[in-house]
Amino acid sequence: MSLDRSVLLFAGVMTLLSVMLTTLISPYFVWFTVFIGANLIQSSFTGFCPAASVFRAFGVKKGCAFE
Repeated sequence: MSLDRSVLLFAGVMTLLSVMLTTLISPYFVWFTVFIGANLIQSSFTGFCPAASVFRAFGVKKGCAFE
């Protein structure tokens, strides 16, 4: 799996997890969802994605988006 797909998968899983935590545990977990959204927005403007850096350190092969 490429770095691009890994980052998209991670973002989707974290979003669903945060919605589940908000629903089942506490409404304050909505701030986790807000953080994920803000991170996606800033990475679209800056090209820097912390998750991509972590996946790259673990040896996930590069895709075309995060070079």
